[in-house]
Amino acid sequence: MPPSAATVAVDSVSIKDFAYAPAKVTVKAGATVTWRNEDQDPHTVTSSGTGGPLKSPTLNTGDTFRFTFITPGTYEYLCTIHPFMTASVTVTP
Repeated sequence: MPPSAATVAVDSVSIKDFAYAPAKVTVKAGATVTWRNEDQDPHTVTSSGTGGPLKSPTLNTGDTFRFTFITPGTYEYLCTIHPFMTASVTVTP
């Protein structure tokens, strides 16, 4: 399995080379995850499907988006500008 596909316990995600790195993150409930766009192109962090909690504005180069996860579960998300970019955050109690 490539390193970007491994589940990693971190609280920050880089957006680089049209991918979220790491693509799978595990945090405890109450943790805040920060995404930082390191690409030259704009990206978003948006929950997959409807009604999810993640809905960033368009992130330009150097912009960040933060979200605090309260409820345990798995939160899948994508970039609405580049829908092939997908990732997830798993929140444990």
